[in-house]
Amino acid sequence: MPAMSAALKGFLWLWLPMLALLLAGVWRAWSTGQADPWDWGIAAAILLAGAGLLLARCGRLALAWVAVGAAGPALIFCALAAAQTPPAGASLGLVAIALLAVFGGAWLRQPPPVEFRPVPVRMKGGWPGRGIGAFLLALSALLIWRGPAQPIAAAPDRPKLAVLTALPLFWVEPGQAGNGPRDAPIVTVLRTRFAVEPLDDPLQLASSGARALLVAQPRALTPEQLVAIDDWVRAGGTALILADPLLRWPSTLPLGDRRRPPSAGLLGPLLAHWGFAPGLLVDQESRHFTADGHLLTLSGAWMFDGAAMQRKRLGRGEALLLGDADLIDDRLWLADPARPLDPRGWVADTPALIADWLGAPISGERRWMRTPHDVIAGLRWAILVGTGWAMLGTMLLRRNFAHGRSEQKVKIT
Repeated sequence: MPAMSAALKGFLWLWLPMLALLLAGVWRAWSTGQADPWDWGIAAAILLAGAGLLLARCGRLALAWVAVGAAGPALIFCALAAAQTPPAGASLGLVAIALLAVFGGAWLRQPPPVEFRPVPVRMKGGWPGRGIGAFLLALSALLIWRGPAQPIAAAPDRPKLAVLTALPLFWVEPGQAGNGPRDAPIVTVLRTRFAVEPLDDPLQLASSGARALLVAQPRALTPEQLVAIDDWVRAGGTALILADPLLRWPSTLPLGDRRRPPSAGLLGPLLAHWGFAPGLLVDQESRHFTADGHLLTLSGAWMFDGAAMQRKRLGRGEALLLGDADLIDDRLWLADPARPLDPRGWVADTPALIADWLGAPISGERRWMRTPHDVIAGLRWAILVGTGWAMLGTMLLRRNFAHGRSEQKVKIT
């Protein structure tokens, strides 16, 4: 019975921290829906540094087992929840954080021997040994800080982007907090890749110098203005059209107010002239994955044969049509409105896709949790693997601890 009790205690010492680490990362990842191994970094550093302090006498093999085994279930969850392997850099980064933390914690408590040939000498707990432990923990903190995707920096050469819209992208609506000009989060991101300028009249396009145009739920345009957009595109411009059949963008303005964005797209004649076919209305909010795995969150959108976008070559230019303007509302792609430039706070790839379609891509790759079934499968297998790892680790730790105690007895005798 005492042996069984000790085995159970050893198992719980391994299993409970692994489970706590897994759930802590899942809780953090759930706020954005990203299956990013870096989300487990802080929890791994804290829990494994403590494990290193407690298991300092169990040997290097046992410490490495604890580190790799604790990080493994998190990586399994990321792979299954996103239905694809996590990025190699992020996976190696999490494992490195785990190893640095557990060995750093162990060396703080019991610095390892340093061999000076021909005679091995053990440090007696002085600064050199504990300094190495502190250095390893500092390295793990540096990895947590600099390893994940960093906030988007402005590109040095930014082409001009004209924006034609009735949405409050450059100003604050009456009745909301603040007043006057203010960039919406999507504009803040686009300014890192473009010199963004609002456009009041499409007749000014030819003289604006812009080679890219974002048209997002504009007010009714005259035939002359529609012709100006058509001529500009055929002359070599790129136009991204967000034409929403059922706009749900929140507004404090009363219905019928001319300052309120139109509830339905008013570009039908121009789109028909360009040959865009009507789509099927999906009257609900939905997560849509593109063919290359990027995520858009749509709300009341046209779908074109299962795709969210249509593309047409027109003369020397190009027009792209998305049947949804709500997708650039920050409520549908951003977890924290105060950090639009931090890709780790995005809940969809919308800003990166918009910039890419307009001709100025934003580097970086995000893995997204796919379906509830994938998330549940990821949790199930991560816990099963972690449980098996804890059972094997219990035997390893007991053997190493017993070996260490026998060595101590031999030295005493």
